[in-house]
Amino acid sequence: QVQLVESGGGLVQPGGSLRLSCTGSGVPSGSYAIGWFRQAPGKEREAVSCISSTDVSTTYSDSVKGRFTISRDNANKNTVYLQMNSLKPDDTAVYYCAAPGRCGRSVSAIQYWGQGTQVTVAS
Repeated sequence: QVQLVESGGGLVQPGGSLRLSCTGSGVPSGSYAIGWFRQAPGKEREAVSCISSTDVSTTYSDSVKGRFTISRDNANKNTVYLQMNSLKPDDTAVYYCAAPGRCGRSVSAIQYWGQGTQVTVAS
């Protein structure tokens, strides 16, 4: 059974940084695509970033491009990070990692999700 566990959320002031981690288990050996999504209160879940199974391709939403960086742990390919810099109040949301099979898959088509971690950006 595939399991994904996020960590690293918290409260941070505007302009600050956080690093989220997502560790997967029960997946086929080797790397696999991992996506980060977020859902703010009253809004739909949206894609934030994704890294392909080969780590060659990374994607970002326009709202986080240039501020967030997705990467995979070289020593443990089952762990993916989301480095979030220059955080804004609009980044406040529950952040989820997912194993979408391939980057670009719609939210409704994704089977495997983590439990989510809260990120709050406020002064």
